[in-house]
Amino acid sequence: MEAPLHPYRFSNPSLPDSLYWVTPRHLAGDDDALADQVGAALASAGWRMWPTARDTLLYVSPNELCGAEWTHAACPFELGDLPVAWQISVRSHPTSALAEWNACFTAGIPYEVLTDFLLALDARREPSSSLDGPETVLAAVCAQGWVRDIGRPRTAALAPGLSAGVSLEEVPPLVRDADPRPGQLGWQAWAEPVVGDPYLWCASFSAGVPHDLAAIFASSLASPNPVPRSTLPTGVEGWLTVIQQGVDRQRRARRSE
Repeated sequence: MEAPLHPYRFSNPSLPDSLYWVTPRHLAGDDDALADQVGAALASAGWRMWPTARDTLLYVSPNELCGAEWTHAACPFELGDLPVAWQISVRSHPTSALAEWNACFTAGIPYEVLTDFLLALDARREPSSSLDGPETVLAAVCAQGWVRDIGRPRTAALAPGLSAGVSLEEVPPLVRDADPRPGQLGWQAWAEPVVGDPYLWCASFSAGVPHDLAAIFASSLASPNPVPRSTLPTGVEGWLTVIQQGVDRQRRARRSE
């Protein structure tokens, strides 16, 4: 039987001896495990990895069309004043030096969301083509309880409480695309528990990212299903619904014996 959700106001954001299930997902943080969790998922999918001279970790898909680089140690730029942690790129041919599209994610983003996006990318034969339009992304989040922005109902949607959002915006200059023309529009996403406070995380997709792939990201982001965490992010007190399972290290060790 599933334990009922109930609000729990925590005083210590670091809970190393306990496992919590939290919701909403977009405010759950990355549990300080973004590199490990995403890297493990890519390795399981057959992506090859090697360290680079810039102290980053580069993963390449089996078909050599997709790359994912953990850049946190040598971040070239920021989104929303946060360093970019993962950069995803796709090319049309293994020998091509030009990326068809790019996507960037800062630390703090729930690793489940990025993993769902990357595994969906891995499953595609054509990672840079799509017949879907922007409505696909908005429909995905609204089906999970988000609402369209009243002022921009065709290009933006917001989480309950306005604590996060996705919108079709002009792409930041360093999130490059195969189409070099200025003013290109791409999906942007962010979590901001209190308007005006620092962002919890940010994500930016260049204009060439297929809308159906962005919709998978958005659907996972807005999912109401709780996620497990042992470390809770700061700045979300009163916004998270938390279940304390009371699973300490000793009991988890006993179950693994």
